[in-house]
Amino acid sequence: KFQGIVLISEEQLFKFLLSIPEVLKFLSRLLLIYLFTTTIFSLFEFSKGWTAILLSYIKAPIVSVFGSMIGYLPNLFFISIIYYITKYILRLNSTFFQGLESGKVKLSGFHSDWSLPTKRIVGFVLIAFAFVATMPYLPGANSEAFKGVSLFLGFLVSMGSSAFIGNIIAGIVVTYMRSFKVGDRVKISDTVGEVLEKSLLVTRVRTIKNVDITIPNGMVLGSHIVNYSSSAEQHGLILHVTVTIGYDIDWRKVHSMLLESAEGIAEILDTPKPFVLQTALDDFYVHYELNVYTKNPKVMAAIYSNLYKNIQDVFAKNNVEIMSPHFSALRDGNATNIPEDFLPKDHVHNTFKVDVKKKES
Repeated sequence: KFQGIVLISEEQLFKFLLSIPEVLKFLSRLLLIYLFTTTIFSLFEFSKGWTAILLSYIKAPIVSVFGSMIGYLPNLFFISIIYYITKYILRLNSTFFQGLESGKVKLSGFHSDWSLPTKRIVGFVLIAFAFVATMPYLPGANSEAFKGVSLFLGFLVSMGSSAFIGNIIAGIVVTYMRSFKVGDRVKISDTVGEVLEKSLLVTRVRTIKNVDITIPNGMVLGSHIVNYSSSAEQHGLILHVTVTIGYDIDWRKVHSMLLESAEGIAEILDTPKPFVLQTALDDFYVHYELNVYTKNPKVMAAIYSNLYKNIQDVFAKNNVEIMSPHFSALRDGNATNIPEDFLPKDHVHNTFKVDVKKKES
């Protein structure tokens, strides 16, 4: 078995073991026939040369194989040295970066989340170097066929791997940018969700609708990355809601109602306190922005939904319409939109006066 996969079943192994005696019996018969034939040929003068020819058919391959094996021993010894040295260095590499990841080993300016990708990069470089160093010592490495196959494979890789290599380089750059880590709530281009996986080739994000999206790292590097989680735990993430209310409602009252709307929502922090900003004064209404703090960006959608519900309830309770009024009228014939508390006590609204005269016949 290999990682739960059955490579050879017990039945197949049993049949193989049973077939070994049969194979040996067959080979023994062939050998006896061969020896018998050569012996018979050696008894007659005219066929003695045939015996030497038949013996050469077996002797030449055996001598060639054993000669090649003995001649290859120095190369095999060199390959073994490269293998064990590379294996030892890879083990040291793994131990060193595990220490960096756990915090037992510290390097100035080196962040712990760089440990795993750096270990993989160093390991890949070591294996590639060992492979290149071993190539000249492989059997047939100097043959024309081997050189032709190597050249053809190199051509295929160079023609078909431009996007592949580009994504790997982008993945390395994104890793060392430290833009996000697994578990963060991020926005990459138009995709908002939780980071499930960050590899050299792709980044996988799960949206709040449980849709898993795979984004090539080349696209990640070329997009703006918004990380909602990076400072949420330490400073708190600010979520904001904008409403537009007419000028006839006192801004102090609007502020009070918006702050009241933020009360009672579990994921909103009491400290720092929510606050309201007036972000614009349009022709007919004012933009009010309610800002609240949270340390849990993964429930942003629920917080926004609760805020919208509370704002509706609080404004309805205070008989204030949430709307963006537009007026099309002659100014002299309408009441002013200045709040009543700011008008003089003797203020009288101007009205149009129409004088109707009866036409004499």
